[in-house]
Amino acid sequence: MGNTISGRLLAIVAALPLAPGMRVLEIGCGPGVMAREMARRMGTGKVVAIDRSARAIALARTGSVQEMAAGLLEFRQIAIEDLTLERGEAPFDLAVAVRVGALDGRHPETGLKAHAVLAKVLKPDGQLWVDGRPVSL
Repeated sequence: MGNTISGRLLAIVAALPLAPGMRVLEIGCGPGVMAREMARRMGTGKVVAIDRSARAIALARTGSVQEMAAGLLEFRQIAIEDLTLERGEAPFDLAVAVRVGALDGRHPETGLKAHAVLAKVLKPDGQLWVDGRPVSL
């Protein structure tokens, strides 16, 4: 996979309501290619990308040194159902997930927990996009 973004992910990023200065949460970031693309397109703001896999987070960090140094991108190894905002951290404007079992219906029980977490970490008018489409919380 590496550092190149697929056409499918590019199309998903292009559809997102990204704007400079936003706080975006990417759930299940894998090696971080989509997180880097979102950060690049926004220019300012922050993408916090999470994945439950230590290997994915290690790959994402290795490929994102510049974006992390610029404060545009942060990676955390955590599952969505365990996520909480850090002390003093602002809620997110947008949460994005692509092929995440907890949010695409494959794991309904985990999905209930994930939705409860998202209700807490998103702004009241925050949006959730799953597989390139807006989804109600």
